[in-house]
Amino acid sequence: MNFQPSHLLYEQLVKIGVDESIAIYLNVLILFVIMLLLVFFVDYISWKCLRFISARTARKTKTNFDDLLVANKAPRAIAHILPLFLAQELIPIVFTDFSYIEGIALKLVQILGVILILRITRSLLNTVRDYFKTRPRFKDKPIDSYIQVFMIFAWIAGLMTVFAIISGITIWKFFTALGAASAVILLIFKDSILGLVASIQVTINDMLRIGDWITFEKYGADGDVIEINLATVKVQNFDKTITTIPTYALISDSFQNWRGMSEAGGRRIKRALIVKQSGIKYLSDAAIEKMKEISLLTDYVTQRQEKINTYNTANSIDKKLAINGRNLTNVGLFRKYIETYLENHSAVNKDMTLMARQLSPTSQGIPIEIYAFSSDKRWENYEYIMADIFDHLLAAVSYFELELFELPSNPIQVIP
Repeated sequence: MNFQPSHLLYEQLVKIGVDESIAIYLNVLILFVIMLLLVFFVDYISWKCLRFISARTARKTKTNFDDLLVANKAPRAIAHILPLFLAQELIPIVFTDFSYIEGIALKLVQILGVILILRITRSLLNTVRDYFKTRPRFKDKPIDSYIQVFMIFAWIAGLMTVFAIISGITIWKFFTALGAASAVILLIFKDSILGLVASIQVTINDMLRIGDWITFEKYGADGDVIEINLATVKVQNFDKTITTIPTYALISDSFQNWRGMSEAGGRRIKRALIVKQSGIKYLSDAAIEKMKEISLLTDYVTQRQEKINTYNTANSIDKKLAINGRNLTNVGLFRKYIETYLENHSAVNKDMTLMARQLSPTSQGIPIEIYAFSSDKRWENYEYIMADIFDHLLAAVSYFELELFELPSNPIQVIP
């Protein structure tokens, strides 16, 4: 056996009388233990140095990017690079007499190197993701989707590299063989591909952002979007449950995004009171005088009545029958009262559409719909404002000699 530095222990063991066949195994074992101790020592020192540098840098810099690097364990992963290179250099020395084991050990180190690169890549991408989420400009963007796309390509490249290391074939030959199995690969990654396409379309068309309130009846979702990633969108419903929606469903199905309402100056109030048709009538002079006592209608009724009287007089209208000429109706004044009341309501946005309109008659009666916008868009305040408006209008109906429709009750008759 030719003299080599790795045989120093072997020579010493033979000199003290250890059998050559045993000495060569003891030599390898001792060198292997020394190599492991040296690698772990270098790894520990590298980690301590990087942690010290990271801590000092984090304290001196104003940005939180370096803090996020530490939180995602990027320095710890980077600290493994030097020990891995050291192991690759020492393996040929340790296993110089065992070429087969040397080849296996070198392949194992190369595979660990690929895994380490993937781990560092994941840590860096997670850091970038967390950093962008702290920036107002990117806070509502689906950063998770892009990170997952990068990681999918990284994992595919890593797996192909590992396969090439184990099999001994070049990566280009592996790509050639992979083309024949492309149909199977497309089938396996169907959801990921659909999710990728959907994520791109959602982002380009600005269909959805994190924080948007959406309603997706098909999946029972009604709440705020808390996460958008490659495969799924997570919605926290208002009852605090979480609904998971496939990302591609956002472009294949219809959902309602309430962002427009959130960005507008108010939240829409659209609700109708159904008035019985039998209660609608022309107002007599006595009834008109009574309506003038309603402060919100006093000026309007006075001015309107003067115009009507002028018209009827000028056209010699016979007012023995109320149907002749022009007249005021109780339902017309009720609509005007609703509009005036809304215009004077402090919680209604006066710069947006505001009206009380009469809809087509139904079998229940005449719907008088209130269409307006509350200034406060918060859900609980919006419900309070809307209830306050309709509480008042429900109580006001009787002053116009009108009735609202309601289904008749059927009391249970007790037979003696």
